[in-house]
Formats: sequence, C-alpha cells, structure tokens
Amino acid sequence: MSHVECLRKIQLDDYVGIVGVEEVNSVRALAEKLKGKSVTHVNSTSFGGGVAEMLQNLVPLMKDVGLDARWEVIKGSLDFFNVTKKIHNALQGMSLDLSEEDVRTYLEYNRLNSETTILRSDFVVVHDNQPAAMIQFLPAKNDQWIWRCHIDLSTPNTAVWNFLEHYISRYDAAIFTSEKYVIPGIEGPKVFIRPPSIDPLSDKNKEISASAISDVLTKHGVNPEKPIIAQVGRFDPWKDLLGVIDVYRLVKKEIPQVQLLLIAGMANDDPEGWTYFEKTARHAGDDDDIHLLTDLKGVRDLEVNAFQRASQVMLQMSTREGFGLSVTEALWKGIPVVGRNVGGIPLQIINGTNGFLVNSVTEAAEKTLYLLNHKEEARQMGNNGKEHVKNNFLIVNDLKGYLTMFAELLQL
Repeated sequence: MSHVECLRKIQLDDYVGIVGVEEVNSVRALAEKLKGKSVTHVNSTSFGGGVAEMLQNLVPLMKDVGLDARWEVIKGSLDFFNVTKKIHNALQGMSLDLSEEDVRTYLEYNRLNSETTILRSDFVVVHDNQPAAMIQFLPAKNDQWIWRCHIDLSTPNTAVWNFLEHYISRYDAAIFTSEKYVIPGIEGPKVFIRPPSIDPLSDKNKEISASAISDVLTKHGVNPEKPIIAQVGRFDPWKDLLGVIDVYRLVKKEIPQVQLLLIAGMANDDPEGWTYFEKTARHAGDDDDIHLLTDLKGVRDLEVNAFQRASQVMLQMSTREGFGLSVTEALWKGIPVVGRNVGGIPLQIINGTNGFLVNSVTEAAEKTLYLLNHKEEARQMGNNGKEHVKNNFLIVNDLKGYLTMFAELLQL
C-alpha cells in the first residue's frame, strides 16, 4: 500500500465566494469539535475514476479544518483487479460467480495490504469493494471503520453481495449514495446516505477562458464551429458507449455537422478498459466526427473541463450508475444533460428543468435534438443545473457530511 502525497493545497476559505461565508463558518464550527482526530481514506487507485478525484480534493480540505487526514492506496496484481472488477460488475447486477481461486486472491491481497500500512486512525474510511475485507485482518481495532459504497447497488447479484456483506457487517458505519442502494437486512454498520461531490476549484471544474477552450479543441481536432455532444466516463460495460454512438447517429440525420466526443481516463484498477475501448472504436468505425479522447492522448482534467464547456449537450447513457460525477460536472458548467433514468442520475437531473431523463436511445436522440434546436431553453436548463449542484453536490457540502457523521459516531 502506498501513501499519497503531493495533494493540492486547499483551504476552506477558498470557497467563500462560491458557497458563502455562513456555510464556511458552519463547517468550521463542526470541525472544531473534531480537531486533532485522525482519518485515513483507503481506495484502489490514485488516479482515474471519481473516487480518486474526490479524495485528491477532500483529503487536503479535511487537513485544513484540523483533522489529521491521510490517503492510502492499496496494491494488487492484475489477477486481484480482475477479481475486484468481477465483484464490482456482480454488485451492479451481472450474473457472475466467484470461484474459490477468486476468493483466495481477493482475501490474500486484502491481508497483504492490511499488513503493509499503518491504519491506526480514529476513522478509517474504506472506499468500494477492493479493500473492504482488510477489516477481517485487523480484529483488535478500537477505531471507527466506515465503508463508502460508490456503485449502483439497486439490483445486486445476491451471492456476491452475501460474500461481501460478511466483511461489511463488521464496519461501524456504511455510506450509500441513495436510499435505494441500502440492501434490506444489512446488519452491523450504522447507515448514512450521502451523495459524492465535485470540487468547483479543481482543474476539471474551475472557470477557464474561451481562448483556453478553443486551444484544447484545436489541438485535438475538434471543430469549435460545429455542434458538439459528449459523454465522459470510463470505457466499461455500464456506460453504454455503443448506445451513445447510436444516439449521435440519429442526431446526425437531422444535424449532419454534429460531432461526438467520448472522453475517458484509463484507470489502473480497471483491466476491462481496453476491451471496451476497442469495442467502442469498432462501433465508431472511420467516422471523423467521433473523437475517442483519453489521458493517453494528453486529455487530463483541464482538457475534460474544456470539452465539457464546449459541448451543447452532455449525455450519460449508463445502464447502471452509482452517482455519475460527470453529470455533476456538466451541470456545474451550465450544460444540460440527457441521461438514462437509472442509479444516481435522477438525483441530479430534474427532468425538464436542468436536462432530461430518458429510457432509450431513441428518446435520448429526441431530447438531444430538442436542446440543440432550442438554445434559449437549453441555456436556462444549464443555469438551473448549476444552481442544483451548488446547493447539493459541492465538496464543502461533502466535507460537512463527513464531519457530521464523525461527530455522531463519536457521540459528540
């Protein structure tokens, strides 16, 4: 396991201009009760994917308000990450079985990671399934362990959930993004419902100039004069990237100059990524107006920011989605989103107000065309989206939720 350093220097006061001085003061008052308490976040990758992005910003912010906060990333082989991706897919509803070898590999790496780091903190926050079983190997703990589930647990594979629940039941608390993800009958941890968040001051979300946006588009061969629709998200079985391309093709029949951007980071804990990248590339064929943009082509946070701001419509056609931070990011930038009515997407898209919830490729194409053809309504929806994110899904709100939970667990 490795300790993550070189985090951004973030101060709570930086957010006064966004959330107001009253909100900042209320967070500081909460933090005062917890000053000096320690918290260690544990996950499976330091880059790529929403969890890593959140921790890059949340951990330094926790430090700024007086917590002794750390971030640890577990290590594992390709075999281990193949097993954890299998668990991830099964928890989101795939019909998969864990073999005895899978279970052995999973537990062995959890044991090794539990031995190679210091996890003695007042709070240990374990993110998702990859490190979830480490608690099994630390039986003498006298601290508070919290499991944070970031995925869509609305229709889990029961056998795989039962396997994981054996470890989750040992936790003091569990955080779910939505009430509908709480498995009936879960015993042991105290349950909290908290959505994740974005940092409005990070490279991915901060304001950037029109010339900076134009430079990014030009560099990556995207025409700023033509309409742009886009989806941000990993190349994986749940993002329905082939469906996104089908939406684009229906839109293109009406608006031939439209361009599609498919934007993703290739995370090192996701061995399936390349398989789905290749499937997507094959479905795209030789269409020059479809752009597959990854970090391997120099697409980092600032570039994602530019692509989102340049888009007229953002899509999120996922068939399962724990929350969908890419929806949050787009709404924060004032871009309306057309998203499937699944998982955490309806927590963010208020249908007809800041975007549209859809159930099919055809419906998505219709709503995308509507937004492209009704610019004033699209602009108003974008404004509504920004306000919704400001009130619910910014990092200051997330920090406040963690502090409230910590205080409750310590009965302060």
